[in-house]
Amino acid sequence: MLPGDAVEVRSVYCGRVRWAFPWRVVADDRERFVLYLAPGSEGASMGRDAAGRYLKRWVSEEPPHAVVWRHHHVLSLTRRGDAHSLWLMWSEEWSFRCWYVQLQDPMVETPTGIETMDHALDVFVERDGTWHWKDEDDFAQAQQLGVFTPSEAAAVRAEGERVIAACPWPTGWEDWRPGTELRDP
Repeated sequence: MLPGDAVEVRSVYCGRVRWAFPWRVVADDRERFVLYLAPGSEGASMGRDAAGRYLKRWVSEEPPHAVVWRHHHVLSLTRRGDAHSLWLMWSEEWSFRCWYVQLQDPMVETPTGIETMDHALDVFVERDGTWHWKDEDDFAQAQQLGVFTPSEAAAVRAEGERVIAACPWPTGWEDWRPGTELRDP
């Protein structure tokens, strides 16, 4: 992948796209790639229902619907083969908000983009380094629906614990801003 290239990143479950957004390649040294998602990017997502749930639809054949990414600039740092990406998030005005550990299958590059499977459980890391699990209720529901076996669920949580113990923040990317070639995804 070359800097400035557009690449669609998709979360796929049982061969069905559950969410997809266009990201821009910032860097790729063949070990790690860095991608940028801008507010206003048009993609697709299952979205949450009025009760805040989505996993029953996630496992169904219901297709995702068109959405626009809002609220955050996101820079994703992904080491090939890792079962997570480390996201840096800024407000639309570029105020640094947090680090976010996106737990997922290792990303696979395909001829049409990058595919992974979102693991429903994430780690939210405040600017002061304090952290908490995010979406534990979604993760529990995913297990109840058979998305993860008990051993797979344990591996997902262990990956989060491994990243927390490694404490890979700050990353050195916190003051990054897109060049002109990345501003219009």
